[in-house]
Amino acid sequence: MSAVPPRRFPASFWWGAATAAHQIEGNNVGSDWWAREFAAGTDVKEPSGDAADSYHRFGEDIALLAQSGLRMYRFSFEWARIEPERGFISRAQLLHYRAMIDTCREHGVEPMVTLHHFTHPRWFARLGGWRSPLAPELFQRYVEAVLPILRDVTWVCTINEPNMVAMTRGEEGTDMAAASLPEPDLQISQALVLGHRRAREALSSLPDVKSGWTVAAQAFHAMPGCEEETRAYGYPREDFFLEQAAGDDWLGVQAYLRTFIGKDGPVPVAEAAEKTLTGWEYFPAALGIGVRRAWELSGHTPLFVTENGIATDDDARRIDYTHDALVGLHDAMADGIDVRGYLHWSWLDNYEWGSFAPTFGLVAWDRETFARTPRPSAAWLGSVARDGILTHPAR
Repeated sequence: MSAVPPRRFPASFWWGAATAAHQIEGNNVGSDWWAREFAAGTDVKEPSGDAADSYHRFGEDIALLAQSGLRMYRFSFEWARIEPERGFISRAQLLHYRAMIDTCREHGVEPMVTLHHFTHPRWFARLGGWRSPLAPELFQRYVEAVLPILRDVTWVCTINEPNMVAMTRGEEGTDMAAASLPEPDLQISQALVLGHRRAREALSSLPDVKSGWTVAAQAFHAMPGCEEETRAYGYPREDFFLEQAAGDDWLGVQAYLRTFIGKDGPVPVAEAAEKTLTGWEYFPAALGIGVRRAWELSGHTPLFVTENGIATDDDARRIDYTHDALVGLHDAMADGIDVRGYLHWSWLDNYEWGSFAPTFGLVAWDRETFARTPRPSAAWLGSVARDGILTHPAR
């Protein structure tokens, strides 16, 4: 039997990792999520609190990423910090996020900036969030406020997972591992599309910016005889948002799991299936499926994998999952799909919308001292990035 030829990725392919502000920064006191975490009778298991204190330790986090061999860092600006009250833009916070961009540059890391990653300023939430008729305009004004610090940034994500925002009505703590995702709010879906387009219009004043948004791919599978139910369930929850990316500079795919759809909606994960710490089925093939669907429905918009990973306390299993996901990605690229890069979720263990228990990070950290400890998976993925060849340390 002949050996399988090595899977090589293009030299121009971006390798990196991703985070989100509220999940790692800590003390995001002006956001709707912080308010929810500390509300009387809250449904949130534990608050984000200091999180990983990356607000103060971002320099160390970026340096570690560069040392690992990765070359791109996707992070988000926190709208609630930049515009804590409607119309008031904090110059200090703009300088803070500009310092993150500069730190990336100092370490040879390409920044990808996300402008909205689930959380909102409290004042925006009080207006009704994305249900407010003012929402797209208010989001555009925020984007216009950050333009000066994006002057040399190429890759900008307007909105992270708008399909999840529409499904959770802005309540991002909804359990994605539940048997059923809520029916999307069509008013919010339309407002997000308009907000995205107005943001892209604002960003177009910077000629070097390439903008897009990211969509959560669910890899919907039809149970026997349930193909029509699967199409009806999946279209407003995923396909609609992929279609809206047609003509964008790029589209982000975020894949973790698959979901089986029966006559009455999603079917619970099989008892015998291997599950992650989030209760999702261990299914690395979700990435290849998501990339192929995004390519088709977006009209061949160039793609990034902006999130892919696994919540596990077994780092060897993290390497297994990531390797097999990358096999599916490479196969899709070999079939002619234009994928520009792969960003692992997450660089750090983070606050998973109610709990620190699901550990997604390539880097662990101590809850008392905040000391960072890169896992073997970080070194492994970094070596793949440096060589451009997909290998597995145990195979």
